[in-house]
Amino acid sequence: MPLYHTEDQAMLANSVSGFMADEGGIKKQLRHWRDTHCKDGFGHGLWKQFAEMGLTGMLAAEEDGGLAMGHVEAGIVLAEIGRNLTPSPFLTTAVMGVTALSGGSADLRGRWLPGVIAGESVLAVAVDEGAKHRPERIACLATRAGNGFRLTGKKDFVVQGASADALIVAARTSGSDSDADGVTLFAVPKNAAGITHNSVRLVDSAMASHVTFDGVELDGDCVIGEVDGGRTLLNKVLSAGRIGAAAEQTGVAAGAFGMTTTYLKTRKQFGKLIGEFQALQHRAAHLYSEIEIAEAVVLKAQQLLDGGSERAELMVSAAKAKAARVCNLAVREGVQMHGGVGMTDEYDIGLYMKRERALTEFMGDANYHAERVAQLSGY
Repeated sequence: MPLYHTEDQAMLANSVSGFMADEGGIKKQLRHWRDTHCKDGFGHGLWKQFAEMGLTGMLAAEEDGGLAMGHVEAGIVLAEIGRNLTPSPFLTTAVMGVTALSGGSADLRGRWLPGVIAGESVLAVAVDEGAKHRPERIACLATRAGNGFRLTGKKDFVVQGASADALIVAARTSGSDSDADGVTLFAVPKNAAGITHNSVRLVDSAMASHVTFDGVELDGDCVIGEVDGGRTLLNKVLSAGRIGAAAEQTGVAAGAFGMTTTYLKTRKQFGKLIGEFQALQHRAAHLYSEIEIAEAVVLKAQQLLDGGSERAELMVSAAKAKAARVCNLAVREGVQMHGGVGMTDEYDIGLYMKRERALTEFMGDANYHAERVAQLSGY
């Protein structure tokens, strides 16, 4: 499959690009919600606009009221979210949450998807139980209780956890903490008794939550998929989140690069535009080529994921590792080429560095995925 967008995908990119630049810009969204200390960290009005454009239901099936699109299309939206640093629950809700619910019953999908598609509901995914992304270990325990389950344990850094109408929780229903089997996914309503949140503001001003489940009673209808057989669906959700984060990272890198090249063309030093200095030209050219490579790797992984390829999981990790390293290069070069003003809050380039740090840790950093590529390749 060629590494470029189809005509329909290009039209989507053009539409989303204009919308995100107009409505999702840094001053209008990120700075506004950050400076007003918004408890959610994003605007629900913008989320409703996402729904009006059909973006919230991109990955939902047509029978559920969605558009039945793929990760290539979702990645187009995420790249523009990254380019504009737009705070939104798109990745956790419309990508990861919808992917999880796609493995649930018709009743469960009917309970949660209409609100998501309408832009009225938000989902959060609760997987990690420590400072680093290590989904291989699930210790949060769900024990049988009557016709349902009793959920006990903790989840860390649940992005938009306190704002979510439901938490998609990976819990241990049998076996030991590191077993692949014995994992079950649950859709836990926000008003379930026994849930407490310790909300924290991340470096990029997004909100996350350390969630404690203290004997939360769940009925059997909250189970997504099969009891003890949730690892396959969880891996599908993780792949969706990882390639989504990688797509957003390419957008962050491109946004930082665009801002930096504009600065190089306008800032004068020693009577010359600094973009005329060959050393900076070389650095900018190198960064441009790296961003192009990262975008190609991400697109290939999206295509393989949409096609159900057995190589998709490996390529997703390759894309997440590459996008993380290129995004880090882009924001570092951006701040350095801006000089001292790049370290001030007045200039937006520093905000790109903050988003890069949060995205790098989300769903596994470059080292985690580089090692995973090696393992999946038989090393």
